[in-house]
Amino acid sequence: MKNIISYLSKDPQFNYIPATREDEALGIATGAHLGGKNSVVLMQNSGLGNSINALSSLDLLYEFPILMIISWRGYQGKDAPEHLIIGKSMLDLLKVLKIPTKVLSKENVKDEVNDIVKIMKEKNTPVALILKRGIIE
Repeated sequence: MKNIISYLSKDPQFNYIPATREDEALGIATGAHLGGKNSVVLMQNSGLGNSINALSSLDLLYEFPILMIISWRGYQGKDAPEHLIIGKSMLDLLKVLKIPTKVLSKENVKDEVNDIVKIMKEKNTPVALILKRGIIE
């Protein structure tokens, strides 16, 4: 995520707002939506765990279209031990929450982003793009 954050922080066409917690970032994104702005929330999958209440009691309940880009820490059991449990169960968790999800591949990033944004707009719901290490440089 550091390259994405660095890019967004420097490019004047984006208004990058850092948050201290992922649920706070979802609140900011929800407020931006209510103000007529599009937004993206960046988080590690551990932050998804921190965000379940905000997602289930606000964004999913009231159908706010929020694009989440979630880094897949613990993918295939390769990472620090604290990332392995959420890494193993993240896709199942998103499925239980009924959040439309796409795992980005290096070959089709643009199409996959467009597809998930289309679903987000059509269903008026939060969506998740899953980012494995090395997909975006």
